[in-house]
Amino acid sequence: MHTTLAKVFVSAREDFPNRKLHSFSPRKLKLVLYTPVDRRSEYNLQVASSRPCGLASPRSQTSFFRARKLKLVLPTPVPDVLRWPFGFAPNILERMRVGLDAIPLATQRTGVGHYTFELARHLALISPPDEFELLSPFSFDSSILEYDLPPGLRAVQVKVNSLSRRWFAVGLPLHLRQSKFDLFHGTNYEVPLWRQCPTILTIHDLSLFIHPGTHETHLVRRGRRRLPIMARTADCIIAPSETVKREIIQYLGVSPSKVVVIPDASRSIFKPMPFEETIDTRRKLGIEPDFILFAGTIEPRKNLPTLLKAFQEILQTTALRPQLVIAGKKGWLVDDLLMQVKESGLDDRLRFTGYLSDYDLRGLYASCTVFVYPSLYEGFGLPPLEAMACGAPVVTSRIPSLIETTGPDAARHVSPLDAHALAQSIVGLLENESERQYLSSAGIKHAKSFSWEKVAGSTLEVYREVVKRMRRAVPASH
Repeated sequence: MHTTLAKVFVSAREDFPNRKLHSFSPRKLKLVLYTPVDRRSEYNLQVASSRPCGLASPRSQTSFFRARKLKLVLPTPVPDVLRWPFGFAPNILERMRVGLDAIPLATQRTGVGHYTFELARHLALISPPDEFELLSPFSFDSSILEYDLPPGLRAVQVKVNSLSRRWFAVGLPLHLRQSKFDLFHGTNYEVPLWRQCPTILTIHDLSLFIHPGTHETHLVRRGRRRLPIMARTADCIIAPSETVKREIIQYLGVSPSKVVVIPDASRSIFKPMPFEETIDTRRKLGIEPDFILFAGTIEPRKNLPTLLKAFQEILQTTALRPQLVIAGKKGWLVDDLLMQVKESGLDDRLRFTGYLSDYDLRGLYASCTVFVYPSLYEGFGLPPLEAMACGAPVVTSRIPSLIETTGPDAARHVSPLDAHALAQSIVGLLENESERQYLSSAGIKHAKSFSWEKVAGSTLEVYREVVKRMRRAVPASH
C-alpha cells in the first residue's frame, strides 16, 4: 500500500485556518481535520477513480507529488468544514503564484486602489494554497504596511535601477521571469508587453475614449495609444459591468469571449450605524444634522457643477436649508469648481471635507439625509453602492452602469445634465421620510448581493482557467 502525506487546506465560510494532515492509499482515503479548538474529526472519503500521473511543483513546501492523481467523492451532505467558500475548491496538486499590480497602493487609496487591495486580500483568504504578491517599484502607502495581511499575501517593493525602473517595459517582466510567477494580474489597465507568464487585465472604464474632455490631454493620448495594445496582449480581460464589457468590445475590438464581467463590491466596513454614533464625526467636520452628501474624487466627470446648480435651486425655491457636503480628495480642474462656488454664494451652506478615513466616511454615509452622485460616466460606481450599504437613500445618474450597480428600484435615477430634475428628486426625498426609509431599506438589501468574497472567487476561477489553458498548451508546443 502506497501512502503519501500531504497538506490539505479546507475552510469554513468565515475563517480560513490551515487544517492538518491526511493520508491516502489507492483504495481508501481518511481525512483527519483539526478545528481551531483542536477537536478531531474524521471523514472517510471514497476514491472514485485514480490514474498515475507525474507531477512536480518547484515552489511547494510539501512533497506529495509522486502519488496518484485522485478524484474524490465527498460524503453527502458535505460537512460545513469541508466546503470551500463560494464553491471554489483548491486543487492542491496545482498551486499558483500570482503577482498583482500594486502601483495604485503607493498613494491614498481611491477606486482602483481599493479594488486592488480588497481583491488581493480576499484571494489570499479564500485560497490559502496559492501565493499572492502585490508588486510595485514604489514604496507602499503607510496604511498598507500597517495592515495585518493574511497568510499567502505579501506586499513586495521591487528594487529597480536606471533600466528596470521602466517598470512595465523592463522591470516587471524581469521580476516575473526571475521569480517564476504563474500569472500576473494588471489591476490598473496595464500588463507587461514582454510576456513571461499569462496575464489578466482589469479595465475599470473607458472614460478616456468616451469622455476624453474630462481628463488631461496627455493622459488621453497615452491611454488611447496603450490600452488597445494591453487588451490584445492580455489572455483575459475583467470588466466590472456589462456596460464596460460592451464598450471594450466596441472601442478596443476585443472578442466577447475574452471579456469576463465581475462586479465590484462595497467594503465590509460600510454598513449602517446609529445616528447618535455619527455625532463626533459630524462635529469634527463641521457638518449639521440635515445634509446632502456627495463622495468621490473631485474631477470633471463627477459632474459637480450640475449638483451645485441643483443645490442652489433648492435654496432659492424652497424653505429647505440643508448643508451640501462634498467628501473626497481634489482631482483635476478643481479650481474651476471652487470659482463656481465662490460666484454662487453658497459658501456658508457648503462643506469640502477632503479625503476621509473609512470610518469617517461611513459616519457620513450612515447619517446623510440624501446621498447624491450625478456622475456623467462610470464603469461601476462604488460610492453609491457604499452609501446604500450604510442605509443612505441614493439619487444618482440615469446611465447604464449606475443602473446596473444600484438596481432599477433601489435608488432614484435622473438625467445627469438636468439640474432642475436633480433638484426636484432631492427635494422629493428631503420632504418625504417614508420614501427615504423605503430607499434606505431597499439599498441595504441590494448592496448585500455584492461581496468581495464573490469578487475574489470569480476572479480566482478566471486565474485557474487561464493557467490551465497555458499548462495544456506548453507540452503541445514541444
